[in-house]
Amino acid sequence: MSREKEIIDDKKYNKLIVVLSVLIPIVVAILFGVKIPNVEPLTFLPPIYASINGVTALVLMFAVFQIKKGNRATHEKLMKFAIMLSVSFLAMYVAYHMTSDSTKFGGEGAIKYIYYFILLTHILLSIIVIPFVLITYVRAITNNIEKHKKIAKITFPLWLYVAITGVIVYIMISPYY
Repeated sequence: MSREKEIIDDKKYNKLIVVLSVLIPIVVAILFGVKIPNVEPLTFLPPIYASINGVTALVLMFAVFQIKKGNRATHEKLMKFAIMLSVSFLAMYVAYHMTSDSTKFGGEGAIKYIYYFILLTHILLSIIVIPFVLITYVRAITNNIEKHKKIAKITFPLWLYVAITGVIVYIMISPYY
């Protein structure tokens, strides 16, 4: 299929975007409260999903670099990979919390407030970024490139912040596992 394919109306995806944007955080919240009894805790997962966050951040930056060089095909592949990484992170994060108790942050003083600020903004923006990623992706696959570029300028820093702060949260809490 030609790169210069016709622009497809992206409005048909709006309902799906809304459903996923609402459903994903609700399902994660519900599953976060579910504990699977008599299952070995998946305590090996946090460093893996933190690393996935780090790789996601690198992939996002490399994808932006590629599109600025005009390499659309590589950009596309990298963005699909970033989405797959984020879905993998989410699956592992939920699996960990379904089999393990949450780890309490043990730091005191100013570092405690810094940790909770980073954690809170990470969680809130990880919810907020979902519709942005979906809309940005749909605008790309429907070839609405001008609209894609416009929203990507918002999506990129949000998603990058979520990926980087995921690593920071892990580093800060890792001594308390």
